[in-house]
Amino acid sequence: MHELAICQALIEQVERVARQNDARRVISIVITVGPLSGVEPQLLEHAYPLAAAGTLAEQATLEIETVPVRVRCRSCSAETDASANRLLCGACGDWKVDVIGGEEMILKRVELETSTSAVH
Repeated sequence: MHELAICQALIEQVERVARQNDARRVISIVITVGPLSGVEPQLLEHAYPLAAAGTLAEQATLEIETVPVRVRCRSCSAETDASANRLLCGACGDWKVDVIGGEEMILKRVELETSTSAVH
């Protein structure tokens, strides 16, 4: 299951953000995942607790937002949503399209708990 390795890399990135902001813990993590990213959101959710165990993100919630496949037509220049298994222009129906969205997995937001008391 490569989702565990993806979660581990995600947690490393989140912990880096937490350390840069002197956070005590991570409260929530929001990511976006496209259908062509090669990442299965359900498997990612199952792998997350294993990857987060013993880290600043151990108690954090993981929210996964899915984004649609977006294409730009080479014939009519329209940008439309497309089905992951049917990459056609939504405006004219042409198959000559470039994928412009839906292949990504992006760390969108990290909510942190930081210390509000001054260190003496």
